[in-house]
Amino acid sequence: MKTRLIPALVVAAMVASTAACGGSSGSGSSDGGGGDSGSGTTLTYWASNQGSSIDVDKKVLGPELKKFEKQTGIKVDLQVIGWPDLLNKILAATSSGKGPDVLNIGNTWAPSLQATGAFLPFDSSALTAIGGKSKFVPASFATGGVKGKDPTSVPLYSLVYGLYYNKKMFAEAGLKPPTTWEELQTDARKLTDADKGTYGMAMEGGSYTESVHFSFIFGQQHGADPFDSSGKPNFTSPGMVAGVKQYVDLMSNKVVNPSSVQYKNGPEAPGDFAKGKAAMLMSQNNADNTLVADGMKTSEYGVVAIPAPTGKKDTASFVAGINMSVFKNTKHKDAALKFVKFMTSPAEQKILDVPFAALPVNAGATPNFTKNAAEAKTFQNILATKAVPLPLVANESQYETNVGNAVNQLIAQAATGKAPSESDIKAALQQAQDKMASAG
Repeated sequence: MKTRLIPALVVAAMVASTAACGGSSGSGSSDGGGGDSGSGTTLTYWASNQGSSIDVDKKVLGPELKKFEKQTGIKVDLQVIGWPDLLNKILAATSSGKGPDVLNIGNTWAPSLQATGAFLPFDSSALTAIGGKSKFVPASFATGGVKGKDPTSVPLYSLVYGLYYNKKMFAEAGLKPPTTWEELQTDARKLTDADKGTYGMAMEGGSYTESVHFSFIFGQQHGADPFDSSGKPNFTSPGMVAGVKQYVDLMSNKVVNPSSVQYKNGPEAPGDFAKGKAAMLMSQNNADNTLVADGMKTSEYGVVAIPAPTGKKDTASFVAGINMSVFKNTKHKDAALKFVKFMTSPAEQKILDVPFAALPVNAGATPNFTKNAAEAKTFQNILATKAVPLPLVANESQYETNVGNAVNQLIAQAATGKAPSESDIKAALQQAQDKMASAG
């Protein structure tokens, strides 16, 4: 699978203020005025790699950009950039002042990139130009930047986590999809037969991104936030420790394959699920394409929300996805906003969500990334009612890296047969918090 989980690269040194750096690379520079907005204008657009390859993205986006040019007279110079390179290119552009007019960002980067001052705030005027705040799903819109400030990005593609389950394996075991975490644990044990190489749950045990994602989701279920109201790290609260333990216990309880500690690239856990080596998989909705590519029919799996422990908060995902931003120093602000409006329009969302297996970012829109109506409704409901953004703080990417790596180490310990205790977990999270403090 070409994983589209948002990578959480460490932003070691964000530039404090870059909007007035000057300089230009093609079309992106100057005074930030309205500039050209019609025929003859050329925008530079950095798109993130959403499909199975960069060439696939070009084939998907090419006709849509031609459509935009026909409608407006505005040409778009497309550059599709792979995830391993995207953040570094963006940071280089914020430092030099030489960037594109419009670009895609991982939505978890939004607060960190907003702190550079290099991006156009979507104030009331800019939001009106792209169709208004009300056009967006509120949970997706909330990922656009730090709470209380004008966002510097708006949602383009949305993703959330769900619990995939193998219908045949559940039926043969006389089970129904779990509605509580306790039921999930019981089902996972019943569905595990290590001698036959089958397990109750698949896990990307070496992926620090998934480790921090689930630690956050389960921490939320226990009513805990990784940062306090002032933005200070608070990784060692009882709820945070309980959330990490909830995830690590899957390995401690031996309901996942111990070898999955080596899984970190994205396709391994879905591959095990697709091949019947695991009965359940917690993954984002873009896993569909991988499951089918690995030979699993859509009729062979179902999806429900990841359940919470009895009596706990019903959070089932964080709001994952891709946002769009405009560089503040673009010469073509009006044209750039027209392009953002076009790409986030219901008509374009309906087209692009299918090849990129994304949920629509438009309020009230019907998902069409799958022909399975029940699955589409499940994911749409998770996004609308059970998902919250990751912490909207400037050092969020450092949080992802430090906590994610700490949890990976705990999973590796559990895989050896030594289940981490609550004190082990608290100590690991304290170490992650100390690293955040030393980095400033």
